Amino acid sequence: MKGLSIIISLFIIFIICSSWGFFAHKKINEYAVYTLPPTLASFYKKNILLISSKAVDADKRCYIDSLESPRHYIDIDDYNEPSIDSIPIHWTKAKEKYQEKQLLLNGIVPWQISFSYHKLVKAFKFKDIRQIIHHSADLGHYIGDAHVPLHTTKNYNGQLTNQIGIHAFWESRLPEMFVKEYSFIKGPAKFIEDPLHTSWNIVKQSNLLVDSVLALEKQLDKSFSKHQKYSFIERNNLLIRTYSDEYARAYHTALNGMVEKRMASAIQQVGSFWYSAWVEAGQPDLKNLQKVTIDDQPLDINNKKNMGREEL
Repeated sequence: MKGLSIIISLFIIFIICSSWGFFAHKKINEYAVYTLPPTLASFYKKNILLISSKAVDADKRCYIDSLESPRHYIDIDDYNEPSIDSIPIHWTKAKEKYQEKQLLLNGIVPWQISFSYHKLVKAFKFKDIRQIIHHSADLGHYIGDAHVPLHTTKNYNGQLTNQIGIHAFWESRLPEMFVKEYSFIKGPAKFIEDPLHTSWNIVKQSNLLVDSVLALEKQLDKSFSKHQKYSFIERNNLLIRTYSDEYARAYHTALNGMVEKRMASAIQQVGSFWYSAWVEAGQPDLKNLQKVTIDDQPLDINNKKNMGREEL
């Protein structure tokens, strides 16, 4: 029974943390590099493989750092407020209203984006290449998470509406299957005047889509038999039951470009946050910073005693 409990706990952690899937997170960080102005893009292009590969480090930390999981989501419906606007956006005011323990239970992704942003500003000021790469990769990850509708609701895997599996279906299966049809670059990175407000706006936009994500799949389910809805694929030498190609395409069509739009927005915002952090740091000259290899940049585990949250 203990072994089963551990497996279930790890599965829940995986579902909560694995926004977009490894494939899409790497793509978001990769394409964000191409939104940057030439002066900054040259540094990011030099390290694009590392920044892309480290886009999933935050997910990996979920298994070894108990403080990591809340940074990937926010369950807006657990606040029991009239609207999302009733939640204070500043961390200190939110702690005064709900206490930190409750905030951690509900998830802190919009605040975490802001925390990571300020760490990146500091890294730029000191021209600390390893910290620039680390915080750029993490910032890209959390911004990507905030763009996923199911990361803004307690019904994150459809477990409350008999739609278990919709989490990975929306954010992993669909992007992997249709990415070649997507157009990602919508324009250059822009300076963000208020990163915290922007973080919350991303969450609000995602939360508005939750009902559609669930309702469209629920409606589609009525027109497919179980035999038509599911199929088996081989992955890592294992036979896995997943949604069939036919069902995936039908759901993707019903969503009317939602996945592509959220992914494209994530790319645009990641580039904009990187660019804004560099500008706020005084636009330091990064030309002479050496390229870092994956071997030089190990997985950076956050200190559990220091959650790294600036008082905003």
